[in-house]
Order: sequence, then C-alpha cells, then structure tokens
Amino acid sequence: MNSFVPKSKENQRLQRAPAPNVSTLRRRTPCCGTTTATTTTSTTTTSRSIPRLCNHSPKLNINKTPDLLHPPKFGGQQLANRKPDITKNLPGKSVLKPPPQRVAEKPKVPCQVTFKIPTIANVPKKSVTKPPNEPPTTINQLQTNMKAANLNTKQTTEQENNNNMGLTNKKEEMKWSLDNFDIGRALGKGKFGNVYLAREKSSGFIVALKVLFKTQILKANVEHQLKREIEIQTHLRHPHIVRMFGYFHDDVRVYMILEYAPKQLYKELQAQENKRFSEEKAAVFIKQLAEALIYCHNKNIIHRDIKPENLLLTKSGDLKIADFGWSVHTLVSKRMTLCGTLDYLPPEMVSGDSHDKSVDIWSVGVLLYEFLVGKPPFEAPTYEETYRRILNVQYIFPQHVAPLARDLISRLLKVKPELRLALQDLLQHEWIKLHTQHLPSNSNK
Repeated sequence: MNSFVPKSKENQRLQRAPAPNVSTLRRRTPCCGTTTATTTTSTTTTSRSIPRLCNHSPKLNINKTPDLLHPPKFGGQQLANRKPDITKNLPGKSVLKPPPQRVAEKPKVPCQVTFKIPTIANVPKKSVTKPPNEPPTTINQLQTNMKAANLNTKQTTEQENNNNMGLTNKKEEMKWSLDNFDIGRALGKGKFGNVYLAREKSSGFIVALKVLFKTQILKANVEHQLKREIEIQTHLRHPHIVRMFGYFHDDVRVYMILEYAPKQLYKELQAQENKRFSEEKAAVFIKQLAEALIYCHNKNIIHRDIKPENLLLTKSGDLKIADFGWSVHTLVSKRMTLCGTLDYLPPEMVSGDSHDKSVDIWSVGVLLYEFLVGKPPFEAPTYEETYRRILNVQYIFPQHVAPLARDLISRLLKVKPELRLALQDLLQHEWIKLHTQHLPSNSNK
C-alpha cells in the first residue's frame, strides 16, 4: 500500500533533494554539565556545546518543529504519535447478521406451596362488603345500637359489682322481692342506707328491712364488707345475736331481712339518769355480750366494732349484737386492718401492730366503763390526745364506781393482749356473779 504523502511545496522540495547520510550520537553524563552532540557528514564536521537540562534547571519553552510529513488534518499542531486514519475512504461493507435461533421452551413446573408462619405482614385483610340490598344506616339506628351497647356494658358492670358484694345474679335464686313486704316506719339511719320496719305479707311476720344503696357502697369501696356481713350473719344462730333471714337486691338497692329488735341500747343509755346504767343492768348486758362473743370466737369470727350503737335490745330487754360490717372470719390469729370507732380502738391498732380476737375483749372493758360512768374512758378533745391516752391506758374512775367493777375493768384494759382477762373468766368474775345470780345461764354453742 502506498503511503500517504501530503501535497505541499515544502514536501516536493524535500523529495527532489537527496537525503544526506546523517548519523547522530547523543551522550548523557550522570552529572550536571553539558551534553555534547557530534554530527558527522561526508563533507563537514560540526561540534557544538548544548547545555544539559537537569531537574533543578529552569524549564525552557522549546517549540517542537512541526511534523511536515504528517500535518494536522483540521489545522493546529499535530500530535507526535498520531497516525492518519486510512479506513475512512474505504468502501463500507454490509455485514449480514445470522437469524436468531429459537430456544426451546422449558416445560412449566407447578410452583411448590410453602408454609408461611402467619404474621401481620402476610395475613390477608378481609374485605368487608355490605349486601347490595341493605338500606343505609340512619341516625335512629345508630342511636339504637349505641343504647344496646351501653345496656350490655351496664349489665356486665352490674354483674361484676354484684359478684364483688356477694350477691347472686340469678333472680330465681332469690326467694324474696320487695313485693313480698309491707314497708313501715324508719327505725334508724346509717351511713349507707336506712332500716325500716316491715311485715312479710303471706305470714305477717315482723322484720327489720335494712336497705343499702349500691352507689354508696361502691363509692366508699366497701363491697367486701357487705359480702362478709352477709356471709357471716346468715350463718350465726345465737340468742344474743341479731339473725339474718335472707337478702335480695335490685338494680339500685340491697335489702337485708333481719330480726326485729325494737330498742337501741345507745338511746336507752342516753335516756338514763346521768346517762349511765345501774350496776345490775350493766352486769346483765356485759354477761350477755360476753356469751355472744364467746360463740363468735369459737367460730373464728372477730366482730371488731363493739360499741353501744351496734347493740340492740329486744322487747323483753335482752341484748343482741347487730351490724357485722367490720367483722371478719379468719383462721389466722393476727390481723392488720385498722377499723372500728376511735374511742374503742385498742392500743395494738393505734400503734399499727397486728391484732386478734382480744380486740373484742378490750372493747368489752371500754363498754363496761361507759355503762357505769356515762362516757368512754379515753375521751379527749382531740384525736391526738385520745391516741395518747389509749397507748398509755390513762383513765380515771369516779367515786361511785364499785371496787369490784374497777377490778374487772382494769383486768380487761391491758396494753398487752395476752394479759387481758379471757371472756370465760369474765363470766366467773365476782362482780358478774354478784349482779346476775337471778339470770339463767345460756349454754354456748
């Protein structure tokens, strides 16, 4: 192939002139100095000294001689190693591409179903669609649905409250209702309700109907007390304990059917001269109270709220214990609950220690003092002073209290519970025997 030669005057002149035989030898020395270039021709010899460029020498701008054999194609200076493009003027060749080959399709294999643990991510959501013929929901229907939901919630709440209070939710289990009684006058008023005189219609039997409001009980958070009162008092059978014949309830109130005792001991005490009983009457009441408490303690029941307000009198004048709201049935001898009336609290309750059935013995001693003196032994203007007197067992006997009565009271009011006189020994005390010889002895069950 012929080499491409640009057509220029300079090139033509060079082609006509014969090329001299030129040999060039360039030698570099390792140190800085000069580089000697020797050019030898057939006719002349020329030597010149060329300064050698070192790294520390300043850069010199040396313009290279243009390559005349290969001038730039589009103007400007041609690069040193650039070669001319000789393929541009060649005729183009049409390249035929082979037809695409068809790849045989593989038979489809049915996908294997793998078990996935159901999670929130892969559980499909259920699409809820309304029936096409269902009419749109109206405001009245929404109100009806809301009332039905509120009614169900109310019924569930009432059932839970009844269970907490120990009341049955089955109406067929309740033997009585308010329609079975004729309601009479009010006998007394309490914190959670009232007590009314009532008569059972079919038999004409006179009872006391204790009516308690559920809202008051729930507000005071004493459901457990009502439950214990019903459970304990329905199982007690003693001549000096008010009997509970049964109970029933409605949506608002709880009705307790109790034995009727016409008199309240507290009112009877306030009606006496100097607001105190005689020694004979006080001894009779203390003896009957001790017999009833012995019966309760034998059944592991602690009353824990003995005071004149919770004692009733029958028509014949016999004492009966009522209101077992603070009572407890326990097989454990020690309790920690602070309960009762301030003037009748024992020292172990005031100091926050555990207590047992001996708290009832302390209450008997306080009650005997009030029967004979007309006021509690530790009564004071302030609560703090009352607490201090109870812890120190600080009280004074008036002159009219008999020595035997003083001895009995001092034996009952002991700081240490184990030192208090037992109720069985109380019945054998000389002061009790002296004033109760005419009474028949009741056998304790």
